[in-house]
Amino acid sequence: MAARRSDVSDAVENYAKAIYAIQDRDGTVTTNALAERLGVTPASASGMVKKLDGLGLVTHVPYKGVQLTEAGERLALEVIRHHRLLELYLAESLDVPWDRVHAEAEVLEHVLSEELEELIAAKLGNPTVDPHGDPIPTAELEIEERRTEALSDLEPRARATFVRISDSDPEMLRYLADRGIAPGDCFEVLDKQPFDGPIFARFRDQVHVLGGALAKAMRVELVR
Repeated sequence: MAARRSDVSDAVENYAKAIYAIQDRDGTVTTNALAERLGVTPASASGMVKKLDGLGLVTHVPYKGVQLTEAGERLALEVIRHHRLLELYLAESLDVPWDRVHAEAEVLEHVLSEELEELIAAKLGNPTVDPHGDPIPTAELEIEERRTEALSDLEPRARATFVRISDSDPEMLRYLADRGIAPGDCFEVLDKQPFDGPIFARFRDQVHVLGGALAKAMRVELVR
């Protein structure tokens, strides 16, 4: 029998959310990948996976990885919905800089009631994306993952729209914010240096130099 959200700990919710993220990105979730994402030892991750299995939130096939059950996926999406709504509320209603909202939402997502979630969603106009461009699951826990590609994969003369970036690296977010670059901005690639070198891109009337790691983190949609 799967656990209800009220019966699970913050740690269980964090693991469910992390498994969902790795599963969505890589397909296969290993305990090593889970440990790396959460900053714990593989032994700790393995022990928690066994607990999630007992709660009916995952299935675990030794040497083949972990997969969320339907109940586990619903739990993960509920926590993700809380997290991303909180990020947007903090950014839009309280003017918290976008490089700080992630850390605050990590704490608040576990204590947000369903009633307050509904009020925040209504206040924000039932938004579909958070400040970083990540999709917000609906109240029915459905999520629309748009197909994007890394800015680093674009070639000179390509035109695209910057739509999404991970909220896990505050320094990258501050770098972009200092230059006035945000999801929704259109740009053109002017030059691309080899060997993961920087990309020169024009946003509006300004040319910006985007390092290799940052260009890989920035997700874009090509302008056809």
